[in-house]
Amino acid sequence: MAGPSVTRVAAVSGSFSHDLAFDLERATSIIEEAREREVELLVLPHGVLGGYVGDLDPDLDDPPDVPPMVALDGPEVAELVAAAGDLVVCFGLTEDRGGRPGNTAVCVDGSGILGVHRKVHLPPGEVRWYKPGDGCAAFDTPVGRIGMLVDYDKTFPEAARSLALDGAELLAFVCAWPLSLTAQAARVSQDRQSLLFELYDRARAAENQVVVVTSNLTGGQGQLRFFGQAKVVQPDGQIVARTGFRPGWAVADIEVGTLVANARRRQHHLAERRPRAYLQESGSTVGLPGAGDAAPARSARSAGRAER
Repeated sequence: MAGPSVTRVAAVSGSFSHDLAFDLERATSIIEEAREREVELLVLPHGVLGGYVGDLDPDLDDPPDVPPMVALDGPEVAELVAAAGDLVVCFGLTEDRGGRPGNTAVCVDGSGILGVHRKVHLPPGEVRWYKPGDGCAAFDTPVGRIGMLVDYDKTFPEAARSLALDGAELLAFVCAWPLSLTAQAARVSQDRQSLLFELYDRARAAENQVVVVTSNLTGGQGQLRFFGQAKVVQPDGQIVARTGFRPGWAVADIEVGTLVANARRRQHHLAERRPRAYLQESGSTVGLPGAGDAAPARSARSAGRAER
């Protein structure tokens, strides 16, 4: 086993369903395998409890195939808490937020829930049906101070930056990220969304000089196809462990504190920021569509469809 300054982290790519009993059995089996691998931090995909939606078409008149909603104080989360024991485990689920679904990442160990992140940024296919979160915050765990984001959140540099400014040295991205719906490629490796998925992982690590651990679903859900690419990324943007496009494990022994300190020794991105020189969104709306008002719903949906 690695020394005390080293954390063995694992990111898993795999498939889950709307069948909670099946998902619990699969998740507990993965946790047990992680324990056998001597993993200390395990990052599982979004949708570990209940899977993900079956369609992201923003023009649907009826809700898509929304997964079963889970309460954070319910028996499903409690079962994963019990299974985690001395492991720190991050995973995603569809949370019951007052009768409305929300995409939520949860971090647990055997003592209970250590941290929760509710997805802030909703793509057009989720806006009408899901309740967004309203903030990003880091939290302390037995393996250090970490932060979580849920899939589309990592598109926005400000989300990861806010977690780094809050002291997180490791970011866990809990994802259900599908292949492009509008610009299909002959190979998964050339798919637009596959390329962006990796680009964001490496950029968020390098710009914040933190470790990034990313998980993702595999397989299919309705109209969507997921491509894995779980990985561990160093603060210099280099990938040190990864899965392919099928279910798998990305495992790495990481000296998180040492890597972060070394990355920031000469160039400390957080300390060298010039906030007063940046455009303040609250004070300027130059170039923003619908400045001062919400953009028309139809045009927002169409823009999102084009982007996907």
